[in-house]
Amino acid sequence: MGRSQETFNKKEVRNKKEKKRKDKEKKKLARKEGEKSSSLDDMIAYVDENGRLTDTPPDPSKKKEFKIEDIEFSVPKSDDSNKMDPNRKGIVSFFNDSKGFGFIKDSETQESVFVHVNNCLEDIKENNVVSFEVEMGQKGPTAVKVKVVR
Repeated sequence: MGRSQETFNKKEVRNKKEKKRKDKEKKKLARKEGEKSSSLDDMIAYVDENGRLTDTPPDPSKKKEFKIEDIEFSVPKSDDSNKMDPNRKGIVSFFNDSKGFGFIKDSETQESVFVHVNNCLEDIKENNVVSFEVEMGQKGPTAVKVKVVR
């Protein structure tokens, strides 16, 4: 008697395909049964007072009244009261003459501000007390119009 033309590998591939087809059919039937039980109430989501999504409706006793005029839906106008004086004073904490840059420690905010020799009106050295203005540079705040205070 001759050998069967079907190898073990072919049988295994055929069995895997058959199993996959049956699993797919089971999932399809489960989805159809699940659709019947779901309703509109299951799909509704509510937003609570903290802005989080929940599945429970809000409590009517916690309802708050708001005036339409109080709701802002744009960028709030800038407040000039909290802006700092553009003319500041500080001490040169580091300055490299060969490379032409350094840092000034602001006396009010204690922040280090970058300074370049091109932005200096006079020659500065380390530990000099200077007055300057702050502008935003490429990488952050930069001191401009730097003068030595005498």
